[in-house]
Amino acid sequence: MLLYKTVKAEHLTQPLFPAQLCSSCACTVTAGCGPPGAMREECAGEALFQDRDFPTADTSLFSDSSFPIARLQGQITWRRPQEICRSPALFPGNANLAHAKQGLLGDCWFLCACTFLLKNQHLLNKVFPPGQPQWGSSRYRGSFRFLLWQHGHWTEVTVDDRLPCMNSSLCFSRCHSPSAFWVALLEKAYAKVHGSYEQLWAGQVSEALVDLTGGVAERWSLGEFGSEEEERRAERDSDDARRKKLDLTVLRRVRGECALSCSTRSTPGGVGELDQHHALAVMEWLDARKVSGGEVRLLRIRNPWGRCCWAGAWTWSGVGWSSLDPVTAAELQSRTAEGEFWLDEAEFTSQFDDITVGYPISKHGHLKSVYTGNLLTHSHQLAGRWVKGYSAGGSRNTSSYSSNPKFWLKVCEGGEVLVSLLQRRKRSSTTKCPQAAHEDSSNTKHQHYQAVALHMWKVEKKRFNLSRMVNKAPRASTHCHSYEREVVLCRQLEPGYYLLIPSTYQPGAEAHFLIRVFSSSPASLSALKSPAPSLPLTTDGEWETIFFRGSWTEGRTAGGSRNFPSYWQNPCFPFTVCDDEPALTSGEAVRITLHQSRPDTDLHPIGFHVYKVLQVDSEQPVAKDEEPVASCTPHCYTQDVSLTCTLPPGSYTIVPSTYQPDCSANFTISLARRINRKVVNSQEKLGRAIHEVSHISVMKT
Repeated sequence: MLLYKTVKAEHLTQPLFPAQLCSSCACTVTAGCGPPGAMREECAGEALFQDRDFPTADTSLFSDSSFPIARLQGQITWRRPQEICRSPALFPGNANLAHAKQGLLGDCWFLCACTFLLKNQHLLNKVFPPGQPQWGSSRYRGSFRFLLWQHGHWTEVTVDDRLPCMNSSLCFSRCHSPSAFWVALLEKAYAKVHGSYEQLWAGQVSEALVDLTGGVAERWSLGEFGSEEEERRAERDSDDARRKKLDLTVLRRVRGECALSCSTRSTPGGVGELDQHHALAVMEWLDARKVSGGEVRLLRIRNPWGRCCWAGAWTWSGVGWSSLDPVTAAELQSRTAEGEFWLDEAEFTSQFDDITVGYPISKHGHLKSVYTGNLLTHSHQLAGRWVKGYSAGGSRNTSSYSSNPKFWLKVCEGGEVLVSLLQRRKRSSTTKCPQAAHEDSSNTKHQHYQAVALHMWKVEKKRFNLSRMVNKAPRASTHCHSYEREVVLCRQLEPGYYLLIPSTYQPGAEAHFLIRVFSSSPASLSALKSPAPSLPLTTDGEWETIFFRGSWTEGRTAGGSRNFPSYWQNPCFPFTVCDDEPALTSGEAVRITLHQSRPDTDLHPIGFHVYKVLQVDSEQPVAKDEEPVASCTPHCYTQDVSLTCTLPPGSYTIVPSTYQPDCSANFTISLARRINRKVVNSQEKLGRAIHEVSHISVMKT
């Protein structure tokens, strides 16, 4: 899976803007003017919001300092928009100047998705709710609220408007208008969700599109497919999905509504300024008539760098325009804004490797098929997980495949059905707890996701043999396992019952996932329940686990997140890391899981913090200004959230919370600690237990 990230390394030392003037006191804002807090006190009558969960510190900028922006440590200051320009606003009056321009952060993939928001006001209003107080308003308090789609739910994310700057100007993404700040603020909210700005250095356009729209996106191939042997090798190695070959004609019905982004995986010949792994947005495409009578298909491309990088036949003075009527040529050239250029379909397919297609979403929130233009007005979703030793059965090559989670899909009327398997990104424990073990840096390509696939069988009878069923060819599948966050099936299905089985390639690979179904006609989705416990803990080595049970009660113990004064009303659960053994003096590995007892359709966003305390039996174990030593944030709409970290000997307390105060729920906290046992020599052998298992399943009607 390729991550699109490019930014020129030599740009990391160049200021983006000259010094500006503060809007309220008219002082020149420079790096030597003092800390942002001092400027705020001078320019505002009362204190402005400061986000304690995403502070103006290196922890919000950097994760493991493995990307080029790590060289900026110590050079970045944080400033509010009124400290950057005279008259800040969220959006400029000129729509072309509202588009994003990439800064020193390699997040072109995210900015391409932002471009799609600007073309769809109803989606932009969803992500950035209108009516929020801006600078100059008496209601302005220095904070902005966003909604980001996270694993099945719209999650509220609030940030303050202190933004990373160098030389008094924004150093990361910004609008083409230097006085517009919606892009910089949305980028900060997205960085908060990911844990730091550095986590946005590389990614997929498809992921950002889903997070900003709640919809579906697919990656299609622009290059030629390899030989049959290469395809078999790719499937055997479980490395790349066999993506669809792009045919723009297929998208004709939705070409003005779908999101399109093109990507490079190598340095092309004509797009000479582009580096490897860069993503650009396709603004429009059309068929223009030539003076000779034929047609040429043209595409208008926007580069997040904000400058043209194309030297082909359709540049401003290119030879291609002479083949069109002068009036048509002039009209098309007038559409290009800063950073945009035209090219024809032949150039497009030769210069780029992949295209990302984001499904249109209607103003009523319905997905629209990119294949037929049909509205998929019915939708369902269910969460699941692969658990080692229980439901992580691996691919169809393994005998344990049938132990994977299974779902029943009932199609009531024939029609178009889209099924999506979306896995949750592996949560990195290094961001908020520096003592945790780092992920294998040599496997950065696959460190965030498992290789996954989805298979579907048509079930003719209510009673069937599962083993025989999965040995038959499926009605539809994603063919090979792919290290993608989301894989998609879209088919015309007749009425009946279908069995869905999502799987990882390797048996025992653990992950959370979401099954989503969108259909043009009524359908239903249900899970085949398992009698196993809901919170199994199966990890390598020996662990001992203790459980805490508690509840958030409205008006009493439901204090909400750290952004609210009532946070310390939340329950606290003390525990101790002992130093009885010398091996533990450097720290003990612990795994903490918070599970809320609510149905999947009515979840609260949850998270927790771990604090170091003097003693566990103190009446006030944590000082209110104490910073956590480990955190499982941002708050997520999910049944359970987990964090694995290493803690030195001492006393600690866990403070679980919902995002908003007064959200009532029961919850369970499991605290697992690794046991270090002495090796015992033994002649005891492991016997083999043979179980006869009947794979006869009864379908629910």
